[in-house]
Amino acid sequence: MTFEPAEWPRKLRSQEWYGGTSRDNIYHRGWLKNQGYPHDLFDGRPVIGILNTWGELTPCNGHLRELAEKVKAGVWEAGGFPLEVPVFSASENTFRPTAMMYRNLAAMAVEETMRAQPIDGAVLLVGCDKTTPSLIMGAASTDIPSIVVTGGPMLNGWFRGERVGSGTALWQMSEDIKAGKMSQEDFLEAEQAMSRSSGTCNTMGTASTMASMAEALGMALSGNAAIPAVDARRRVMAQISGRRIVQMVKDDLKPSDIMTKAAFENAIRTNGAIGGSTNAVVHLLAMAGRCGVDLTLDDWDRLGRDVPTIVNLMPSGKYLMEEFFYAGGLPVVLKRLGEAGVLNRNALTVSGGPIWDEVKDAVNWNEDVILPVEKALTSSGGIAVLRGNLAPEGAVLKPSAASPHLMKHRGRAVVFEDIDDYKAKIADETLEIDETCVMVLKNCGPKGYPGMSEVGNMGLPPKVLRKGIKDMVRISDARMSGTAYGTVVLHTAPEAAVGGPLAVVRTGDMIELDVEARRLHLDIPDAELAQRLADWTPHTAPPPSGYAKLFHDHVEGADTGADFDFLKGCRGREVPRDSH
Repeated sequence: MTFEPAEWPRKLRSQEWYGGTSRDNIYHRGWLKNQGYPHDLFDGRPVIGILNTWGELTPCNGHLRELAEKVKAGVWEAGGFPLEVPVFSASENTFRPTAMMYRNLAAMAVEETMRAQPIDGAVLLVGCDKTTPSLIMGAASTDIPSIVVTGGPMLNGWFRGERVGSGTALWQMSEDIKAGKMSQEDFLEAEQAMSRSSGTCNTMGTASTMASMAEALGMALSGNAAIPAVDARRRVMAQISGRRIVQMVKDDLKPSDIMTKAAFENAIRTNGAIGGSTNAVVHLLAMAGRCGVDLTLDDWDRLGRDVPTIVNLMPSGKYLMEEFFYAGGLPVVLKRLGEAGVLNRNALTVSGGPIWDEVKDAVNWNEDVILPVEKALTSSGGIAVLRGNLAPEGAVLKPSAASPHLMKHRGRAVVFEDIDDYKAKIADETLEIDETCVMVLKNCGPKGYPGMSEVGNMGLPPKVLRKGIKDMVRISDARMSGTAYGTVVLHTAPEAAVGGPLAVVRTGDMIELDVEARRLHLDIPDAELAQRLADWTPHTAPPPSGYAKLFHDHVEGADTGADFDFLKGCRGREVPRDSH
């Protein structure tokens, strides 16, 4: 493609740095030329920032350098000038206390990287759980044309003739160890089978869920979400996305044009249909807050409540992402939603056209993977939003991963004050607990952990596991991994660390869960609850300094997305003042 500056309808952002003959223009342009770029690359063609979350300590994203080269090829082909930019990469596998604590920091870093540098458009190269929402949040805050390219899931894991889902198998096997059903040697042998290729988790965990959310929102090209990381078609997707971002810059097609309320509604319904992670709740609420879109927990309950879960993938079902791709991937699911009349068909995507045009001809190649509605895993998928005196601002539960017999339950609370208290007590054979009890974990929310770790799916006591019990009702202000399963109530708000009702639950209290009625109730008199709350004191002191203090002082509750209070809304792409 021959580039002609006259093709462009307006002066590009990058020309504030590179266009002209002033001392400042020469300063910016001249130093970049030390990389061997010829002068005509600075003549007004769009500069595309490839925001890459690659890192050797982010194993899910370990192959993104290769994908970046394919993106660059596409940008060059379309007449753009690609420049790869490393950005903050929060690894779910290695970050302590939890990657979620650093999602907002990553989003801040991405936002400022985009605003402060000569970028006309951005390719968001993501994969591991928090990298996808953090980069989308940053892009929403600047409103610079952006397109998402995910790294894709790992190939299927296999162990002794059976599928092994990364994450899901880890939880299952660790419980089998405690129950005496599996040896430590076998567990170690299965370890390599869980992660046998590049890519993210191969279950419908948070990474694949957020890749699906990006596609359902319209921020990724159709079909992006499910292509395996090592499949050649993943590299093709990267290259055509590189081509597409150049045209998006020419059209000034922005995140605010794409991530509308209609798009978020599509994503919420899609999450129900795929049996997506509860983590999508906090991430989409945070992204909507950056876009200025009014999205609430009530929208999650209203929109997802009657959506059947039709994707038969672990942890809700039996297959993995590789089979989902072969069956037709997310376009088939979106087509089903459109045929059911619950997809906003005219929602715009990065393709430049409506989402329905992208999916209307999709074909389901395997109806055991993407099920007919009459064979759905659950008729009411989505995310159930519970309220009551134990969660006045809401709590969430994933019905497709829960046990039907526990969806209405009343039991005696067994309380753990924090995760250390849980670890100290759970294997104690004298702990007074059985399968009828309700396990309650406190002080693991956004401020309490800090960061809101994935500890909500507490492992069951060994003495209960030995009875063959695989699930109990569990309640906390924490999150759980998208690869996990069980009748687990999460994100209880307000969290215990700020004095929410969860903070004053005592062992022996009776708790009622009624998912159909959307009710979570602590069965004590109102006056007693009020007195307990009046007597409450914080469990721990706030951090004294550093990012942990910034996080503690400014993070909001899970019910609004756990973003920082000063980062709501779009702050725009205005070019900063030159300092030279």
